[in-house]
Amino acid sequence: MFDITRRTVLGAAASAAAFGLARKLEVTLPARAEAQVEPATGFYKYTVGSIEVTAIYDGIWRKPHDPAFIKNASVDETKQALAKAGLTTDFMPIPLTVVVLKVGDRLIMMDAGSGVGQWQANATHLPANMKAAGIDYTKIDTLMISHFHPDHVWGLMEKQTNAPIFPNAEIIVNDAEYQWWTDPGRVDKLAEGRKAAGRRIASVFPTWKNWNRVENGAEVTPGIQMIAAPGHTPGHSVFLVTSGNEQLMVSADTMYVPALLAPHPEWQGSYDQDGPMAIATRHKLIDRVIADNIKICGSHFPFPGSGTFVKDGNAYAFTPTVQA
Repeated sequence: MFDITRRTVLGAAASAAAFGLARKLEVTLPARAEAQVEPATGFYKYTVGSIEVTAIYDGIWRKPHDPAFIKNASVDETKQALAKAGLTTDFMPIPLTVVVLKVGDRLIMMDAGSGVGQWQANATHLPANMKAAGIDYTKIDTLMISHFHPDHVWGLMEKQTNAPIFPNAEIIVNDAEYQWWTDPGRVDKLAEGRKAAGRRIASVFPTWKNWNRVENGAEVTPGIQMIAAPGHTPGHSVFLVTSGNEQLMVSADTMYVPALLAPHPEWQGSYDQDGPMAIATRHKLIDRVIADNIKICGSHFPFPGSGTFVKDGNAYAFTPTVQA
């Protein structure tokens, strides 16, 4: 279950209900001090109805501060937002969490991780933490891919050979995302820093036969719906998991660093291919999560990668789940 500071969340939620979702809260949630960057335990289990959810820590990008990272905010402003959230300001902390769902006797992996050091040198923990959590990666039945950025799909391929790591699993992706990245001539149109990734995707992914390319809104498996959430990439998608009367939004990179984008949802990340669209998507998704009382997890939330949002005027306040 979500192990959040109960009094804080209930108090903020009550304020949101009392004042209305669109009105400014007089108080925001207090920051959670980060005693350490790396989590003490590399996996965390909770439930959504009858579904067992395992959050698995892959690693963290200790990204040097860069004035280009947030297009419409300075480094000083991003540092202030990190400090207010109780996070380190020595660098931009961007953790990566992968979620595995156990639905009956099926194992469904939400994104594939960053490929044991293929994304960042210290993002190598996924295999060991999956094993510690009792998950055999060879038993994964289905992977649901939010988008084709390296930290989400390099885990589909071996580093040296590009051989598929999950050759027998079904791999589900929004058809718009697949088509965009594999469109002939796409690599030439990419920014120089993205050409290598685009070239790898275009040369490898079309050779695999286990893709299941679906449209927005499709029920990709019983109880799981794909929802288009474009802006970060053209076909970026999230997944709404429903079991009984509980729901979980697997939000991928919609609100990728909550310390920055919850209080400043209008900030545009340099990795958002369409910044204004990403902002509109962010508001739409988080407003829905709040209004419908949906649990939410995100790929780059502080581990274990989940938490609670409340409305704070035109922005949001975020409380991360605290690992027990």
